[in-house]
Amino acid sequence: MDLTRPYHLIWRKSSLSGSGDNCVEVAALPGGSQAVRDSKDTGGPILKFSSGEWTAFARAR
Repeated sequence: MDLTRPYHLIWRKSSLSGSGDNCVEVAALPGGSQAVRDSKDTGGPILKFSSGEWTAFARAR
C-alpha cells in the first residue's frame, strides 16, 4: 500500500474527539492494518500499524 498517495483512503475520526485539537484520523488498510494521521495536518506524515499492533493499542485504553 502506497501511503505517499493517501487520497484513496477513507479517513474517520472518533466521535469521542469532541472539539479538541488533539485528534487523529484512522483509515483501514488491506489485511487489517491501520493508517493514522494528525487531523490538523491531513497532508502530513502517516503512520502505519499492523493488525496486531492496532488491536494491542485499542485494548490498552
